[in-house]
Amino acid sequence: MKELAKPYISDHFAPVTDEITAHELTVRGSLPPELNGRYFRNGHNPKPGVTPSHWFRGEGMLHGVRLAGGRAEWYRNRWVRTPYLDGVPFTGTELDVSAAATNIIFHGGRYLALQEANLPWEVTGELETVGVHDFGGKLTSAMTAHPKEDPVTGELHFFSYSPFPPYLTHLVADATGEIVRSQVVDGAGPSLMHDFAITREHAVFINSPVVFDHAEHSGIPYRWHDDVPFRIAVMPRTGPAKAAWFEIDDQAAILHVTNSYVDQHGRVVLEGPRFDRAAWETSWKWWVGAPGYGSSFDAGSTLHRWILDPATGKATDEALDDLTTEFPTINDAHTASANRYSYAIAFPGAGLSGYHTAKFDTTTGERQLFSHGEGRLPGEAVFVPAAGGTREDDGYLLTIVSDLRADASQLLVLDAADLTGAPVATVELPRRVPAGIHGHWIEDHK
Repeated sequence: MKELAKPYISDHFAPVTDEITAHELTVRGSLPPELNGRYFRNGHNPKPGVTPSHWFRGEGMLHGVRLAGGRAEWYRNRWVRTPYLDGVPFTGTELDVSAAATNIIFHGGRYLALQEANLPWEVTGELETVGVHDFGGKLTSAMTAHPKEDPVTGELHFFSYSPFPPYLTHLVADATGEIVRSQVVDGAGPSLMHDFAITREHAVFINSPVVFDHAEHSGIPYRWHDDVPFRIAVMPRTGPAKAAWFEIDDQAAILHVTNSYVDQHGRVVLEGPRFDRAAWETSWKWWVGAPGYGSSFDAGSTLHRWILDPATGKATDEALDDLTTEFPTINDAHTASANRYSYAIAFPGAGLSGYHTAKFDTTTGERQLFSHGEGRLPGEAVFVPAAGGTREDDGYLLTIVSDLRADASQLLVLDAADLTGAPVATVELPRRVPAGIHGHWIEDHK
């Protein structure tokens, strides 16, 4: 029997085979004039003839669209030219041998392509590779693909985690990109930790039941263990400081965080999509291409809230919505402070047919959905503020959509305040862009 193609290199995720550049892209509708900058997105794109052992082993490829003055000036895609792209295997010891395929950020004047088991790789504003970046020799361990930039101070908070001690280290770079603080987080264990959060006062870390297990042979050496508790740590952002760990009664895992903040009662609130064991293991099967992952790309996680009270040491949690969602985003101006709105990809199921972009109002519990139609998969929704906006949701959502039926892709600009209408603008891209992972909007003045 012919073996089926792995899901992470099939359909929406089928890789492209070359690098192209196209200028003066077709725009339907009107691009808001304040959109002057670059939308960059990262993702795994194995080279022709290469089938990686799991999704996260695919070589990193960046896709970018430059918008200015109501025009879509260019699209380009480039592999991140690391030793891994040249065929050097990742052993876990060579920090520069990175797929560099998970995220791309801009901080301290540098564009950095990130993957959590490695050092960052710097690229240019035209997506050409510059080289490995170790913060002037101050970063000697891996860097998370989900750093958090404080919108008030400009600091970049990030972490390094490992299956071996020290399991977790919190690092801070100032607004210029200089590492100014590094601290081992006491009490952490060998959990798989993809993301974390900050509040105005704290760093918030997650230890889930998904922990290092040398018996796991899928290529990702972590496995769910029911005897390992789900714990969340709250640690003052200024060091040295001790972390307070909250054990959660509910066994769960978190892959991506929506946001965290301190409420009016002094409690730390953490929100994000929650996986139970069944949802996690189904997703895991998709990531590694094992039987039983289902017929389409899905997550199984649902929006949840955890409330941690430092005064009492108690933790409570509650479901916020029953839609299957992942890849949460917010208006980044509200990172570390209270937010009302969040956005995510909503997957088929729970009454939905096809993929949607979802908006959640955690004050009222209401939601809005934008349907992308059959055969169309959106990426995460990146929020860009509108000029002169005064409300949290005054802005736009940018997302690249993969259209299997048309073998094409578009960059959609949606009205973040009202997802019930048509797109504000649609940029026709010169090729189908494979579904990817994370990206950012980077304004020109940066």
